[in-house]
Amino acid sequence: MILNSFNLDDKVAIVTGCNRGLGQGIAVGLAQAGCHIVGVSSSGSVETQQKVEAVGRQFIDIRANLMKTDDIPSIVAATLEHFGKIDILVNNAGIIRRDDAINFSESDWDDVMDINLKTTFFLSQAVAKQFIAQGHGGKIINVASMLSFQGGIRVPSYTASKSGVMGVTRLMANEWAKYNINVNAIAPGYMATENTAQLRNDNKRNQQILDRIPAERWGNPEDLAGPAVFLASDAASYIQGYTLAVDGGWLAR
Repeated sequence: MILNSFNLDDKVAIVTGCNRGLGQGIAVGLAQAGCHIVGVSSSGSVETQQKVEAVGRQFIDIRANLMKTDDIPSIVAATLEHFGKIDILVNNAGIIRRDDAINFSESDWDDVMDINLKTTFFLSQAVAKQFIAQGHGGKIINVASMLSFQGGIRVPSYTASKSGVMGVTRLMANEWAKYNINVNAIAPGYMATENTAQLRNDNKRNQQILDRIPAERWGNPEDLAGPAVFLASDAASYIQGYTLAVDGGWLAR
């Protein structure tokens, strides 16, 4: 039966930045499909843990500073110590800094690039090595953005990092598909999260955004659950290097 291809029972998924927002929506969706969750964040993920455990799945809380790559080996080691394997990696953690390009600082550039792109690549590399050692492949899902496709305004490092995410998603897929590793990305549209609070609180800008979205609403973290489950499942085994827009029709407009 085709629905069996979406079954993720007893799979182990590492999800970064899952303490709130999009990461929480993805983590809970994967848990509902059967995954145990390794939640990686700089602070506690109490609410996410409660939601995951409420559907009968295990949740391991790992605190890490993803602004640097130093903690990557310990993330992999802690996951293997508890579960003995890794099946899925979701690179969701990220930040955004806003300023006009003419005034943008080097520190804001480096901070965003480090967590959004550098850590995404090197955590993927570490997990891919484990997938190869396990011998049965795995799934990597990166979180891109509408600004992987568009330029945006006042977010130069975010645009650069998310364009890079789409690029390295293709690169990793090209190199690792032969190991039965699927690497794809999800590009959320305008989502109601902390990152967009400033936009949603600006009545004029909020209405401009809503006027362009065919679905006529901001997205919710739960809107990413289905696409994440799909890309993490055997149903997506022949999809490689693709960035799936989950945007209410924004790019189609």
